[in-house]
Amino acid sequence: MGVAETRDEVVAAALERADALARRDAERLLALLHPDFHWTSHRGEQFDRERYVASNTSGPLVWHTQVLTDIEVVVVAGDAAVLRCVVTDQVDSGSGVESFRMPMTQTWVLVAGRWVCLAGHAGPRLATA
Repeated sequence: MGVAETRDEVVAAALERADALARRDAERLLALLHPDFHWTSHRGEQFDRERYVASNTSGPLVWHTQVLTDIEVVVVAGDAAVLRCVVTDQVDSGSGVESFRMPMTQTWVLVAGRWVCLAGHAGPRLATA
């Protein structure tokens, strides 16, 4: 498989992850995250896989959309990739829908023929357009 096809697969996996967040689909989100997954939020909060899924699919935070723009993917050795982008999130934490815009970095690895997110970081928040 060529680098362009690999990049497309990684972007598709990242978009599927964003859709799983918006649909509060814990099972699908778990399938897209590596067992050793870790995330750092724009507030500096750190999450392991289980806590990340629980806080984004069953807690008070409700995702409406996550849109990725200015996407860049660097593929390493065909089985690891870093995706950088600007993300715009529409979320409601109980006081109405808010928009957050920020840079995001995700590390993806190929495991058993499927791209899964190993780690990610979002932030700092940018001014909304």
